[in-house]
Order: sequence, then structure tokens, then C-alpha cells
Amino acid sequence: MMVTVIGAGLAGSEAAWQLAERGFSVRLCEMKPSKMSPAHHSPDFAELVCSNSLRGDRLENAVGLLKEELRRLGSLILSCAEANRVEAGGALAVDRYGFSGMVTQKIRSHPNITVVEEEITQVPEGPVIIATGPLTSDAMSAAIQAYFGGQEYMSFFDAAAPLITFDSIDMNKAWFASRYDRGEADYVNCAMEKDEYVAFVEALKTAEEAPVHGFEDKHVFEGCMPVEVMARRGEDTLRYGPMKPVGLKDPKTGKEPYAVVQLRKDNALGSVYNLVGFQTHLKFPEQRRVFSMIPALHDAEFVRYGVMHRNTFLDSPRLLDRYYADRRNPLVAFAGQMTGVEGYVESTASGYLAAVSMAAKLRGTPIPDFPKETAIGALSQYISDTSIGNFQPMNVNFGIMTPLGYKVKGKANKNLAIAERSLAIIDQMVREHNV
Repeated sequence: MMVTVIGAGLAGSEAAWQLAERGFSVRLCEMKPSKMSPAHHSPDFAELVCSNSLRGDRLENAVGLLKEELRRLGSLILSCAEANRVEAGGALAVDRYGFSGMVTQKIRSHPNITVVEEEITQVPEGPVIIATGPLTSDAMSAAIQAYFGGQEYMSFFDAAAPLITFDSIDMNKAWFASRYDRGEADYVNCAMEKDEYVAFVEALKTAEEAPVHGFEDKHVFEGCMPVEVMARRGEDTLRYGPMKPVGLKDPKTGKEPYAVVQLRKDNALGSVYNLVGFQTHLKFPEQRRVFSMIPALHDAEFVRYGVMHRNTFLDSPRLLDRYYADRRNPLVAFAGQMTGVEGYVESTASGYLAAVSMAAKLRGTPIPDFPKETAIGALSQYISDTSIGNFQPMNVNFGIMTPLGYKVKGKANKNLAIAERSLAIIDQMVREHNV
């Protein structure tokens, strides 16, 4: 049986792979390279348009648990991420081009997958998984709206951080270290004195922004807030956010600096670094002017400036069930950020679950039951929870998972117990061959 998957981002690539591995013929439709969204630059699949980090990799972190669940379930995205890992302390970061290239190669070489390079502008009859992303084309957006009877999308604004060359960093004013010395010394840390920091914040507050239609601070998604918006929220906001010095000591003074800008390796060669947490939509000349005020970056060479774009998502609790499928038609499913999951790993998880659920429906076998004790299940039940009043995109977190029901001393120990409970469930599902 043929299943159509529309969109070859993280969710669509994962969905296509899982269906193909289960013996289904997959028609994977992708509008690139003939048509590109404002945030995409590469013809490869699973392109990372924002950070190159898949975030924390420790089990005490909810996204670390979600990654481990996906590893044990045979995720294509996680296997390619591991093969293209770059040093990032306790996080899983990847060489973005090596990662996307490997996903593309594996998808294109799979005997059960046929890639169709064209823009789809109608919602086809099922079985289909639509994973066109938060930057779905205007034509497909209109088609999805019409499919849901005129249902309006909701939207938020997302931002990507600038990239600079390593050679342009003044390492006399920076040093390698990871916070609390966890893992390898994977970050370049750029210290700022109080007067430098205050001047930097003032410059950010008054810098000229690129025009974004309808942009207001209240529309900014809290997990990816532009650095200039944070600056406007208070002088110390950045010092408690991406510029916090906690856990970092300047080797020249032996003390924590007043503020620190961290840079993370963006490719395997270590020739390009990104400014961690510095998503922005300032005009390009303003980015160069303001970010060059960071002492170690006075001569920074930018290989990509930060960009701002509008992301759209469905009112999923009213429209989708816990398998990411249309409540009216179980053979039309959606996946990725358009469903209201936020983040690379979360998008991957939605693609996985939409695919294995679709496979079970088509075979007439029980749909895998991922309970709220698992990160995968908690995320899918969040986006389908009809009791939510003001639905907003969500990163995975322990707060949406079923509590332990007993006390554990210490937050890290409690989170680890939740993770161990989840992985025991996942392992049992794998042993029983129902995923």
C-alpha cells in the first residue's frame, strides 16, 4: 500500500523512514529545491534552520529522555544526529550539513521511498501524513484551512541566531569551557564587564529591527525569543538568560564574569560557531554593529546573520487526536511543528508516532499505546488535550508527564526516576514488537 508523506523536514523524513522500514511504499513529496521557504537555504532534507543543537542529552532533562526513547525505537533522525555529533558539553549538537546530507542520502536510497520534488497544494485523500512545517507555503496553508472548514491557523514568531567564523574570534578575550566543567570544554566563552554589558544592552534596545509584519513582543515564542526583545524586558534579563555567567570562571581572574556570551561549534571542522541564545531579527548592519561590541567579537566575520520568520501551527486540541490524526479521518495525519510541538526532537517524535500509528491502522493491528508516562506519549497527549484553553506550542518537559506518585529527594533524582520509568515502558514495547 502507498502512503503519501508531504514535507521532508525532520518530522516528514522520520515518518517516511518508519513507514518504509515497515514495508509500506512511501511517496515523499518535497517542494525544495524548486521552491524554498524564507528560512531554507539547502536542498537537503531535515534542514536545521535555527540552531544546530538538539539540546540537552542527560536523562534528567526531558528532551534528553525523549532522545533516548527515540534512539531505542530506531529513529532515523537520532541515528544521523549521533553520526554527525559535534562537541557541545551536555548537549547533542550536530554538523548541520553532514547531518542533513546523511538523512537525504538514506531517504533517497531506501527502496520503499519515492521522492517527488514538487509543491503540493491540496490535502490528498489518505493515507497521508502532512509535515509541511511551520513555514508551510501559502497555497498549502490555504488548502489545510479549507480542509478544516476554514479553521484559522494560529501563529508565533521564531528567530535564528547568527553564525561567525572561529578565526575571527579574539581568543585573547575568550576561553574554552563548558558550564560547571561538564563534559569537554566545548563552548567559547566571551566575558563582559559591567560597563560593557550595560552599553551592549542599551545598543540592543535601540537597534533597528528588520520589518516583520504584525510583529509584537506578545507574539514571540518564549523558548526562542529574539535577544533584542529580552533586552527591552529589563537590564538584567540577558544576565539571567543566554548571557548568564553562572558556572563559568574566567581563567584570567578565577572569578565569574559579570556576563558571558557563549559560542557553540556549528560544524564538525569547528570553523563556524553560533551565538548561543542570540536569535534576532535586527537588520544585518545592526547585527554587525551591536554584536561587535562583545569584546571577543570586535572583528567578527559573519557567515550568516540572524533571521526572523513567522511560524504557523494548528489549533491541534480541537482538530487532532493523540496519534496526530484528524479526529474526523484517521488516515489523514499531521506531524512536526505545525501540530504545536516545539523543537527538533519533538518534531521528530511526532513524525515517528504519526507513522507507526498510521502503519498499525493500515494493517488493522492495535495502535501502539504510548502513555503519558513516556515523553513521546505525553507530548502527543498535550497537543490533543481538549481541556487546554489557550493552546500554545510546547517543548517536551516533565511537567506534562504523569507524576511519579511518590516523593524522591532532589529534582535531578526525581527526573531521573521519571526517565527510568519511561524507558522501562519503551523497552517493554520494543520487546513485545508493538512499535
